[in-house]
Amino acid sequence: MNDDQVKLSRSAAVSRKTNETDIQLSLGVDGSGEVSIETDVPFLNHMLDLFAKHGQFDLKVEARGDIDIDDHHTVEDIGICLGQVLREAIGDKSGIKRYASVFVPMDEALAQVIIDISNRPHFELRAEFPSASVGSFTTELVHEFLWKFALEARITLHVIVHYGRNTHHMVEAVFKALGRALDEATSIDPRVKGVPSTKGVL
Repeated sequence: MNDDQVKLSRSAAVSRKTNETDIQLSLGVDGSGEVSIETDVPFLNHMLDLFAKHGQFDLKVEARGDIDIDDHHTVEDIGICLGQVLREAIGDKSGIKRYASVFVPMDEALAQVIIDISNRPHFELRAEFPSASVGSFTTELVHEFLWKFALEARITLHVIVHYGRNTHHMVEAVFKALGRALDEATSIDPRVKGVPSTKGVL
């Protein structure tokens, strides 16, 4: 399979319907940042748009959930779906760079995202957000989304917000850094032959 064929195949879609949410989500890893996002959680829409644009991913999300209770189920399930499609899209991980570490500033805030596409799901978040919410979005849902994403994608994900005063800026820096780091870690390196692991599998 040549590089063009690899790129054409690196996409996936999933549907998830429960008593709490109804989600259709598709992801193209080797995209151009084409985004169509319609959910009941406006702040998450904004963050997913940033993630996809800065990662050059083609992302489509249609989601409805029980936001009359709160945003938790919708945010969590979108994280689950995004992780699932990423894992499917990158397949056996042949030729990928695997690792990435990216810093992104957003005005006074500085975030760092470190990724290992390891097939060993782990998540660490080091962040102290000044406020418990951004608009109607509860900041504890940042952890919920990222943890479920890492779990379903089976990646090791470390997120550090080094400093910041504005919670919106801090979360925005995280999602921009996530997009850029994931773009780098999933990118094909022509020097890599097969899977980038001494074990021979990831």
